[in-house]
Amino acid sequence: MPAGEFAWHRLIGVDELEVGRVTTVTVERENLCVTRTEAGFGCLANACPHQGGPLGEGSIEGGWLRCPWHGYDYSPHDGTPPPPFDDAPAAYRTEIRSDGVYAALPVARTRPRTVSDQLVETMTSWGVEWVFGMVGHSNLGFADALRQAEADGSLQFIGVRHEGAASFAATAYGKLTGELAACFAIAGPGSTNLLTGLYDAKMDRAPVLAVSGQVPSSVRGRGAFQDTDLSAVFADVSRYSATVQAGSNAAELMNLACKTALVERDVAHLVLPDEVQVLAATQEASPAGSPLGRTGSRRIAPPTDALEQAVDVLSAAARPMIIVGHGARSGIDDIVTLAEALDAPVATTFKGKGLVADQHPLSCGVLGRSGTPIASWFMNESDVLVTFGVSFANHTGIAAYKPIVQVDFDPMALGRFHAVTVPLLADVGTGARALAEALAGRTAPGGAEAEVAQRWAIWRAEKQRRRADDRGSGLNSAAVFEALSRLVPADAIMPVDVGNHAYSFGRYFEPCGQAVLMSGYLGSIGFAFPAAMGCWAATRRGSDAGGGRWAGRKVVSVSGDGGFGQYAMELTTAVKYRMDITHVLLNNGELGKISKEQRAAELDVWQTSLHNPSFAEFAELCGAMGRHVWAASELDAVLSEALAHPGPALVEVMTDPLLV
Repeated sequence: MPAGEFAWHRLIGVDELEVGRVTTVTVERENLCVTRTEAGFGCLANACPHQGGPLGEGSIEGGWLRCPWHGYDYSPHDGTPPPPFDDAPAAYRTEIRSDGVYAALPVARTRPRTVSDQLVETMTSWGVEWVFGMVGHSNLGFADALRQAEADGSLQFIGVRHEGAASFAATAYGKLTGELAACFAIAGPGSTNLLTGLYDAKMDRAPVLAVSGQVPSSVRGRGAFQDTDLSAVFADVSRYSATVQAGSNAAELMNLACKTALVERDVAHLVLPDEVQVLAATQEASPAGSPLGRTGSRRIAPPTDALEQAVDVLSAAARPMIIVGHGARSGIDDIVTLAEALDAPVATTFKGKGLVADQHPLSCGVLGRSGTPIASWFMNESDVLVTFGVSFANHTGIAAYKPIVQVDFDPMALGRFHAVTVPLLADVGTGARALAEALAGRTAPGGAEAEVAQRWAIWRAEKQRRRADDRGSGLNSAAVFEALSRLVPADAIMPVDVGNHAYSFGRYFEPCGQAVLMSGYLGSIGFAFPAAMGCWAATRRGSDAGGGRWAGRKVVSVSGDGGFGQYAMELTTAVKYRMDITHVLLNNGELGKISKEQRAAELDVWQTSLHNPSFAEFAELCGAMGRHVWAASELDAVLSEALAHPGPALVEVMTDPLLV
């Protein structure tokens, strides 16, 4: 009988286990090995004392219970091993009753608070509401702390099919909200699978927290199963990475991780050895960390001398133009107010698409390879460029020979690729307000709105002609994105993948308030659908993301067939968690962008064709809505049906790879 308080629990029916057999039974949280021999029933702890092998998966041979892992033998009744061994699993008294076999088991102890609980409490205090990942053998202690936090209502966990989807989802959450979500994996391959999504966060300056389980410290560095030097693996991708040891101040390490991710807009990473995750951590001795008193306002005003230089340049300009990038997301209202005061046309980078609605009378759309001829025309005609949160990537092609006033919060971004006329260090919104106030007495030249309207008329006429193109090999992209421009809700969130469809999206889709996300500088194919899952998390009713700014919004993701194929099984994740995502998949049967690049390089098109299933039928098999579009005349009805569907829906549009 157990020492101390115990209770009888039913294990199995008398006839459920044959003589000479063994099975596993779970009572509450306790895993038990139940045996039956001619002498009766036995009940043992389901862990071999040698290495924890599951005795309930073993067998009875010659009257001994044999461990399935390494062949150690124990008595099937009381766990006693044969000589000379003396280690034995715990054994419990059994009793046969009319309704089954019972065992006397110790009363379950109250779940103790652990280091993992301390870490989870700290990260939730920093605003982490969502964790994406996979539970596995080297992260079970931390996973149980997440389970408890979810039960308490302080966070929600999304179990994914591939860890790469977890990091993309957490990254997209950070890109959209500027706040912190976490991704979570086991040691070895689980953690290495996180890297692509984390590099996307790093290169696009998005905050994200990654948490890795690790093999026990006793075998670390000795070639154990899944023993990988995660500190070395994550050294390049993370701005901050630390291993929580037995004597560490775990709360402070999590404080530093969360602070680094948010302040630096970068990747922070913690490694949790298996045995450390379950160490006791009382509230009194190991309180949770907190952001209180740890950060200050980042609304930095521009230096007076630099502001005066910028004012002088703009005061002399007759045709100023403003260019905004993804880094201007937080201050876009102030920037538009400045544009209106200056009568300056406004273009966005591709990553900044949607920050200014194309319907605004000064909006020129996207500048660069994925852009409109409107934006490039105004840049060429301008005499001063004012940029906000722009990285000056060659994809955008900002004219370096023009006088440039560059506003950015990051001193390393100022003049990164070439000298600019006035580098203005400031929070973008604060900088825009300061410029507007300093230029309040300036008389705007006028006429920009009429010119913008004229250029839009020319471009829309061209788009209309392209919508009529038909080679008999599928729909043209202009038609697809014209329909989406009309039908996607104005407040939707739109993650876009990488490929020819993205170029077409940049040119043809006319945003009217939608938030657009993409894998910008990493340019990772497969981004869109996992990113949509992260965006969906931000839209949940009651979410504090952005002060509730995103709650209830529709998520509409766009990809090609190549990109969706990377994480196609995450559609089952979307179904499991009832995610309201509409995914528009342009299927042209190939990696169309690569084919185009091969032709441009005067090479043969080689190995870019794809063997695809019917993605619409695949969606139905996963439990989502799936629909095909074979003709332009079907677009409106099918897209409308999918957008109205209260759950995951996939629209597969058969497109021509050459009509982009």
